[in-house]
Amino acid sequence: MKPRALLTSIIALGTTWITFAAPTPSILTIKETISDTAIVYPESFETDTRAMRENWYLRNYIALDTEIDDATFTDNTGDDVFIERLKALPTEIEMPYNQIVHNYIEMYISRRRELVETMLGMSMYYMPIFEQALEKEGLPLELKYLPVIESALNPVAVSRAGATGLWQFMIGTAKGLGLEVNSLVDERRDPYRSSEMAARYLKELHDIYGDWSLAIAAYNCGPGNVNKALRRANADSGDSGKKDFWEIYYYLPKETRGYVPAFIAANYVMTYFKCHDISPSLAKKPLITDTISINQRVHFNQISAILNMPIDEIRALNPQYRKDIIPGNVRSYKLILPSQQIYSYIMSEDSILAYDSNKYALRGTVNPVDYDNPTGSGTYERKLVTKYHKVRRGESLSVIARKYGVTVSSIKRANGLRGDGIQRGQLLKISTYQRVRVNNDNNNDTQVAQNSTKSQKQSSTKAKTSKKQATRKHKVKSGETLSGIAMQYRGVTVADIRRTNGIRGSKIRAGQTLLIPIK
Repeated sequence: MKPRALLTSIIALGTTWITFAAPTPSILTIKETISDTAIVYPESFETDTRAMRENWYLRNYIALDTEIDDATFTDNTGDDVFIERLKALPTEIEMPYNQIVHNYIEMYISRRRELVETMLGMSMYYMPIFEQALEKEGLPLELKYLPVIESALNPVAVSRAGATGLWQFMIGTAKGLGLEVNSLVDERRDPYRSSEMAARYLKELHDIYGDWSLAIAAYNCGPGNVNKALRRANADSGDSGKKDFWEIYYYLPKETRGYVPAFIAANYVMTYFKCHDISPSLAKKPLITDTISINQRVHFNQISAILNMPIDEIRALNPQYRKDIIPGNVRSYKLILPSQQIYSYIMSEDSILAYDSNKYALRGTVNPVDYDNPTGSGTYERKLVTKYHKVRRGESLSVIARKYGVTVSSIKRANGLRGDGIQRGQLLKISTYQRVRVNNDNNNDTQVAQNSTKSQKQSSTKAKTSKKQATRKHKVKSGETLSGIAMQYRGVTVADIRRTNGIRGSKIRAGQTLLIPIK
């Protein structure tokens, strides 16, 4: 072999040896050096903070800085400071620092400062609830910051995909965990129930992966996507032992890649907000709540009217009731109220249920009305009648015509009008048709009609007298109240039962027999 060729071979051999001898990047190196130029921020970063600040709890119990300006802010904190602060967090879950985590921290402490301040205000109510649920399952308490990136601590938040509530559950996942979701109740919006199920779900995910970063990623995109990313990463590297979030980062869906970095950033900013001149939230007064079981169907308006409390307050404490209705007639439901209002509710329950009961009662049976013969006798016919309408400010002939179901030309003709001009206070004659009941047997006999009318009045009076006297018996069951019994009989009120049975108060006992008037 020629000297030059020999030298070339030696160099090539040396190069090959260097290539195989160079150590592959460790997990620690990947965590510290990974970067991403196509970061997708969670939807929670888009939260309308102005709308959130209208929350009843924030307006009444928390003092926020309304002059905060998050448009432009310069922070010169160095990477070494971020690293040391993250290391100082008392967390079980690892909180590494890299370029991706830095981008999320910068988003919070610069462009979304107002959002951070708003979340700090909401956290004073929600964090104890999250901590209680996590502690019950024995999970790291730093997981309480997951709702920060999921919903920005908005209990009624709904994502573009339909995920709802503080913990952003999809309907399928929620029902699989045992949460109730229907037209009236959505327990994804219940801070207590959703937190309990979120903690249980996170525990199941950690049992699967044995790693919190992967469990958190799976919470966001589902175990299927995480498993797929693990398979692809292991196949591409030829290493079947890859089980770290940062090693499979680029194999995950784009929306999930930033989820763990955002979680780290949320832990950072909710702890070190003062270091970046973000105004803390101050409590104006403590909010102490209690819970009562509701076993009757009740509307928030009924509670609000009798207890004299704002309906927004009831909604803020009970966001799981979508239509302001607690369907306690189906099963027992929980109602959260300020502690001082619990006793008031217990003492006023009958009055609450009786308030506008006809408006809010759920009808059990309904019979269709025969409009041609609603009472079973006589018939109806259309007759031309004359009505008078006093013109109001801003009304025109076309508006008045629509109100009475007539044409503009008929109004003009009846009032001798040539144009469309009318004046406020002017009295207009309106000729329109109206359904009138007639008796087929005495259309032309006035005397017979009068006698018939008299007879009908007498019969009606006798019928009413008989109806007032007619009653049925009801044996009181354990747990029943006067309002609950009244709702079982159509048209019967608590006052009717009291009057018929000579009862003054609301006390009744199991086994007691009550007379229920038939209406």
